[in-house]
Amino acid sequence: MTDAAFLEAPLVSESNGAPRPADADHLGSLESEAIHILREVAGQCRHPALLFSGGKDSLVLLRLAEKAFRPAAFPFPLLHIDTGHNFPEVIAFRDRRATELGERLIVRTVEDSIARGRVVLREPNESRNRHQSVTLLDAIAEFGFDACIGGARRDEEKARAKERIFSFRDSFGQWDPRNQRPELWSLFNARVGPGEHVRVFPISNWTELDVWQYIARERLAVPSIYLAHTRPVVRRGNALVPVTPLTPPRNGDVVEHVSVRFRTVGDITCTAPVASFAFTLEAIIAETAATTITERGATRLDDQTSDASMELRKKEGYF
Repeated sequence: MTDAAFLEAPLVSESNGAPRPADADHLGSLESEAIHILREVAGQCRHPALLFSGGKDSLVLLRLAEKAFRPAAFPFPLLHIDTGHNFPEVIAFRDRRATELGERLIVRTVEDSIARGRVVLREPNESRNRHQSVTLLDAIAEFGFDACIGGARRDEEKARAKERIFSFRDSFGQWDPRNQRPELWSLFNARVGPGEHVRVFPISNWTELDVWQYIARERLAVPSIYLAHTRPVVRRGNALVPVTPLTPPRNGDVVEHVSVRFRTVGDITCTAPVASFAFTLEAIIAETAATTITERGATRLDDQTSDASMELRKKEGYF
């Protein structure tokens, strides 16, 4: 299977089941808004960074940045906080894409935070997803970033829906949903004091379906694990858990080889695939249009521990 999958004409399903072309005006409006936001960051912020993991949302951000700033170089470096437990296909794709663009990629790892005693694990193979906050805040302090551009969307999770496009973070990197700045008439306020910064989410108003339609329209390559492939998994509750050295079968688990794909990619220890036969972008778009479960609700095991999981992590400095 190759890393790239292309469509000549992105399709979604009509209510009667017949495909129709993706709404170009809708995607165009979302694109224009996001480009405006990226240029606002470049105009208002002294030292921003764009968070780039190699996942689908950050791939869209890279294309939007190309449209906002090319032929010049991006006015910010790319930054990835690597847990050390990421899927190798995604890390290889991340490095290749940054090289193709000729942009600076800064990588800071949770592994280094552990070595320096900044992160203390309860057990060796626990999820490092939450611990990214420490590494991210240390990277922000190290480079003096006053803005971090991320690919979060409001449809992902209800805590995301509370957040503004320019999300203010205090000197401890914390987010307070009661302390959000108004954004009337798309006027954004990026002013920060010493040690403070903003997280900026240009695709806040996009949905998962919008993202896949845009990827198809722009003919963007994606990491291969987004497309259906056969992988060993075990069933735990309603989730399929990938069998890997970090997530081996437990006593009593039955290992099955199932056709799956990943709707989101992150720390292996908390990212579950979904059963799927969507081998192409066209099939992913049709599948996404029909689903009633959000991608995080279906695939992120750490978000299922409580209704407030994401909000608690965001208050600690999470993305």
